[in-house]
Amino acid sequence: MATLTVPPVLTSPADDAMQLYRAFKGLGCDTAAVINILAHRDATQRSLIQQEYQKIYSEDLLKRLISELTGKLETAVLLWMHDPAGRDAIVVRQAFTPSVNLQAATEVICSRTPTQIQVFKQHYYSRFGTHLEHDVESHTSGDHKKLLLAYVTMPRYEGMEVDRATVEMDAKALFKAGEKRLGTDEKTFIRIFSERSRAHMAAVSAAYYNMYGNSLKKAVKKETSGFFELGLLTIVRCAENPTKYFAKVLHKAMRGLGTDDTTLIRVIVTRTEIDMQYIKAEYLKKYRKTLNDAVHSETSGHYRAFLLALLGPNH
Repeated sequence: MATLTVPPVLTSPADDAMQLYRAFKGLGCDTAAVINILAHRDATQRSLIQQEYQKIYSEDLLKRLISELTGKLETAVLLWMHDPAGRDAIVVRQAFTPSVNLQAATEVICSRTPTQIQVFKQHYYSRFGTHLEHDVESHTSGDHKKLLLAYVTMPRYEGMEVDRATVEMDAKALFKAGEKRLGTDEKTFIRIFSERSRAHMAAVSAAYYNMYGNSLKKAVKKETSGFFELGLLTIVRCAENPTKYFAKVLHKAMRGLGTDDTTLIRVIVTRTEIDMQYIKAEYLKKYRKTLNDAVHSETSGHYRAFLLALLGPNH
C-alpha cells in the first residue's frame, strides 16, 4: 500500500503548473509551496504538470527545479518527478556513473519483479541509448556480474504456485554447492537464484532450514562475499518479505553516525507509491520506533519536510 496522500479535490495540472511558477518567481523560491504540490501528486499527475508547465511557459519543469532547489532536497524531488520505471532506470544509471554505487544498482535490480525489470530495461534503453546488460557488463565483475546479468535476462514465473519436489531438489543442490563442500560452487547459486520465482525461493529458504537446521541467508553469508553476497541476500529477502527487507535497508541508512542520504532518498522515493505503508509497519515492529520519527531525527529543513510528506501520517 502506498503512503502518498493526494487531496480529495484536486486542482488541475495547469493550475498546479501556475502555482509552481509563482513559487519560483521573485527573490528566492517558495520551497514549502513546491513541496506542498509535488509531494501530494501521483505519477500520472506529476507527468501532466510537467506537460502543462512546458506548454504554458515553454520551459522544462525539471530544469527549473534544478535551478531553484539545492542539495538533498533537489536530489529527492527530481527523482520523485519520474514514474517508477523511469526512476529505477535513473538510479541504476547513476549507480554506474563515475562514483560507482554498486549497492544501489544491486538493490534495485535484485529487489524488482521480472515485470518491473522488463519495463525499466525499456526505459533504460530509450533514455540512455544503451542496454542495461551492456552497463552491467562494463561496471561489474566476477560472480556479481554473472548474477546480475542472469537476473535481468531470465524470465521468471510471478505466481504463487510452487512445486515441492523442485523446492527440495534446489535446497539440496544449494547445500551441496555451499556448506557441504570445500569452497563454493557459485554457478549453482547463480542458476537457482536467478531462475526461480519469489514464491519458490521463499519455499527453498524454508526447506533449507528444515532440512539442515541452518538458514539459507546464513549459508549465503558464509559462502559468498561482497556485492555477490549482497545480490543473493537481496533476492532471498525480497522473496520472503520485501517490505521487511526495505525496512532493514532504511534502518541501516540511519544507523550510527551520519546518515546515508542516497539510500534514504532512493528507498523512500521509490517505495512511496508501492508498499511504503507496509514498510512503515515492519519498521515499527522491528525497531520499536516509527519510520517518520527516525527520518525526523536524521534530517532537517525542507528536505525533512519533503520526505515526511511522502511518508504520510506518523503511525
